[in-house]
Amino acid sequence: MAITLIRNAEVVVTMDPLRREIRGGAVVVEDKRIAFVGTAIEAQEWIAADPARTPEATIDATGCVVTPGLVNCHHHLFQTLTRSIGTGRGLKLFDWLKMLYPIWGGLNGEAVYTSAKVGLAELLLSGATTVADHLYMFPNGARLDDEIAAAAELGVRFHPTRGSMSLGQSKGGLPPDNLVENEQDILDDSLRVIEEFHDPEPFSMLRIGLAPCSPFSVSADLMRESARMARGFRNVGLHTHLCETLDEDRFCLEKFGARPIDYAESLEWLGKDVWFAHMVHPNAEEVKRLGHTCSGICHCPSSNMILASGIAPVRAMVDARVRVGLGVDGSASNDGNHMLGEARQAMLLQRVGWPGFESSADRMSAREALELATLGGAKVLQRDDIGSLEAGKAADLVAFRIDGLHHAGALGDPVAALLTCAPASAWLSMINGRVVVEGGQIKGLDMRTLIDKHNSISHAMQVRAGVA
Repeated sequence: MAITLIRNAEVVVTMDPLRREIRGGAVVVEDKRIAFVGTAIEAQEWIAADPARTPEATIDATGCVVTPGLVNCHHHLFQTLTRSIGTGRGLKLFDWLKMLYPIWGGLNGEAVYTSAKVGLAELLLSGATTVADHLYMFPNGARLDDEIAAAAELGVRFHPTRGSMSLGQSKGGLPPDNLVENEQDILDDSLRVIEEFHDPEPFSMLRIGLAPCSPFSVSADLMRESARMARGFRNVGLHTHLCETLDEDRFCLEKFGARPIDYAESLEWLGKDVWFAHMVHPNAEEVKRLGHTCSGICHCPSSNMILASGIAPVRAMVDARVRVGLGVDGSASNDGNHMLGEARQAMLLQRVGWPGFESSADRMSAREALELATLGGAKVLQRDDIGSLEAGKAADLVAFRIDGLHHAGALGDPVAALLTCAPASAWLSMINGRVVVEGGQIKGLDMRTLIDKHNSISHAMQVRAGVA
């Protein structure tokens, strides 16, 4: 067995049941799993107890905080192609979508693959090791397969969701008719990607989810049929946007005679296999219902702020035992892909408060926000094999350097410094026992060539749509 020793960390943040933080910590990795977590001295004693445990590689993590790999529970990787368009003008969600749909209509397989690789590379360097993506448009032959290929090449633990839009403007939906699909075609392709790619086993690197886009872009029938299909397989999740804006509240009340969560429940869309993106506007009773049904929530603070969607009551949801994780959301509604930065935003935004609650500096601590980004995200994706550094868990971990300029003077509490100071980039990232980021660089990736290709595709799409 290949053994790697990571030692001498300033702190190892375990997120184990005791939430241990180990000064002078070490992690021993055996093939794809964590074998031992403790102090550097304890790790050396554990290794010395058996000659077969001699490390093949030793990594000195002096000056680093080592954490579980961060888990990004909601993204639209294709949106790296249209960053800052619309957000710079201060558009709200519905107007922003209407402006961007014509550009996104130029997507094809190459664009999906290249944008996914750019977005995933940025996420890797921000500390993400597991990424859930929501691809809901498939024009010009684009397929979910295209972003799956990009994730496999980079070595990311991936949860792509086969999204869909079937309700065009002529039928009362928001997207243009040329970007929606026939519902039977959607279901047929959903079944195909599950059967071809989904791995339900522990330590899986690839799990598929089904993700009708939103209440204003798909029919009730598609929501129901997607849920029933997913539940015919083990560990296939269900994902959609819900309660993101007050406009959505009004849409659901006018079209369905129900608030978004009531509508979702009527379609069999609450439960432990479901996670919703955003959840900005639930009322107190709905928060309790989300907790009671074990439904999951992905909080996307930067996107919610940029699009003026509101402040999600994350503190109330966590207190109600709702499964809550974090996501950067689409790169065009965030204009960045920094998971550690998103954890910082979550912490700060909860301190500001939300309607009906006064601001409070103690509402969300740095450690609570970091837990949302690690263990919280693992729970949202129904994973008990990632999210913490414990023997037997998958070897997904990140080391952030805190010995430089941006953290000078912060070593009294280096864990909190990860979120209170300027967000650091990953110095080391290991996924499934394989080093993916080393010395702050993604191994084997020609970043300049990738960026140039991505920018060329982006410009061509904007020219075709008449916005460049």
